[in-house]
Amino acid sequence: MKIAELRYRYLFQQYKNNIYSYSLYMLKNKIDADDATQEVFIRLWNNMGKFNYLAAKTWLMKTTHNICIDQIRKRKTIMKHEYVFDDEFAENFSDANDHQTPEQSAHVNMLSDKVKDAIQNMPENLKSVLVLYEIQGLKYKEISKALDLPLNTVKVYILRARKKLQEELKNYEPHEVF
Repeated sequence: MKIAELRYRYLFQQYKNNIYSYSLYMLKNKIDADDATQEVFIRLWNNMGKFNYLAAKTWLMKTTHNICIDQIRKRKTIMKHEYVFDDEFAENFSDANDHQTPEQSAHVNMLSDKVKDAIQNMPENLKSVLVLYEIQGLKYKEISKALDLPLNTVKVYILRARKKLQEELKNYEPHEVF
């Protein structure tokens, strides 16, 4: 096997879930997310050796973002798509405690749904930065490069997204106190 093929396989295994989940967040549709993910890996194969391998994550996320934006722009009519957040979101959001009572589980599920809805209703610029930072775990500089935004803009967008999320959730109270 050639080095390029080994690198491609490594990058595919390393980032396929990140790319798919980001596409799903942005496009709100499994089929569109599948298409975007496939397109990212086609572009990766076609561009192997044309980018800094050490900055592959940034290159991949920037490519993913651009493909998602292109797909959003191509939609002529806005249709309400089914969206399903990946398991990664639920795992990050819920307690690691497997001994939750049914009431606690229901509360966590309801709060998770509220957070998902609040994120989905954000403007695209805030949503993409928040998802890349909080859920995908990219650093400010990586987001800046991936989205081609100034570093300070990324910081401001993250702050605004957090405030918007906080505002959306401030009136949420569980039905029962634990």
